[in-house]
Amino acid sequence: MTTEVTIIGAGLGGLTLARVLHVHGIPVTVHEAEPSPTARSQGGMLDIHEHNGQLALKAAGLFEEFLGIVHQGAEASRVLDKDGTVLLDEPDDGTGGRPEVPRGALRQILLDSLPAGTVRWGRKVTGVRALGGGRHEVSFTDGASVTTGLLVGADGAWSRVRPLLSAARPEYVGTVFVETYLFDADERHPASAKAVGAGAMSALAPGRGISAHREPGGVLHTYVQLSKDEEWIDTIDFTDAGTAAARVAEEFDGWAPELTALITDGETAPVPRTVHALPSDHHWDRAPGVTLLGDAGHLMPPSGEGANLAMYDGAELGNALAAHPDDIEAALTAYEQALFPRSAAAAVESSHVHAMILDADAPYSLVDFFSADRRTS
Repeated sequence: MTTEVTIIGAGLGGLTLARVLHVHGIPVTVHEAEPSPTARSQGGMLDIHEHNGQLALKAAGLFEEFLGIVHQGAEASRVLDKDGTVLLDEPDDGTGGRPEVPRGALRQILLDSLPAGTVRWGRKVTGVRALGGGRHEVSFTDGASVTTGLLVGADGAWSRVRPLLSAARPEYVGTVFVETYLFDADERHPASAKAVGAGAMSALAPGRGISAHREPGGVLHTYVQLSKDEEWIDTIDFTDAGTAAARVAEEFDGWAPELTALITDGETAPVPRTVHALPSDHHWDRAPGVTLLGDAGHLMPPSGEGANLAMYDGAELGNALAAHPDDIEAALTAYEQALFPRSAAAAVESSHVHAMILDADAPYSLVDFFSADRRTS
């Protein structure tokens, strides 16, 4: 295959595709809006699943490197009620199939596996247009532009490439997450550290929850979950960290103090993250020379699948292009025919899990879900 692949977005999915293409000797360039790989925090822990994320890393030839960054013990999980009573506590006994790794470390492994210059930083897209014959032009804020015979949108929820294929736009699903951190938690916040345990903790009630994950170095990374409309979010001035934290904490009046301290003692400014999704059956007609992967193609509520699906998409697309080196359209057709039913099934499941976590039976609905999952695994 002599056509250079142009990828928009240097997230995990785009980088996995770039790496698999590199393994197969297919030329590729990735354009990323961020000015550098360290321009912002890459988020917290990811559980990488045997049936998709790990397969993608094997296809990329990076599985051993992945094993080297696994945070031992972090597969432990527990569910609490609002009083701090532990309803379910499952330790990490080393037999689970979803080891936890820091997202930033995983991204760095992918970046390090690519030749220098593969990723072009500071390339924020301003426009994309079809030129005919499967070719597209991409323009950037720095005044540069590229023309490509194969364009892949790996540029997330608000993809600039998606409109070439679909008029669908993400819609707010009615949940906002508020992100906070505690540092050196075992020494400085021992009660909260004990409540979180060794891995992931979810303390839930109908319409609200506090979920936290232990990260390397004694860090507790918290996502407060609230079923609220967007107007409620707009009433909070998140530029005033103390006032914002206090306002969010009001939603948990009467909860155990070791849980609310994850909000009120937060050592970073609380960051709201509204949850959006594309239709669960999102798909598009085949258009020459362009496709999507990851959130650009199938944005869904968070359930632990998003990063895994993006990497798997990247590996599958890379393998399809390697299998059809002289027929790009055959490769894209094969990729999308498998992608659409896979992503639709995952989106339905993610929506179910997301709704269940804060439903009228929370936290017991999540306890039952985990128990059923263990019985069938």
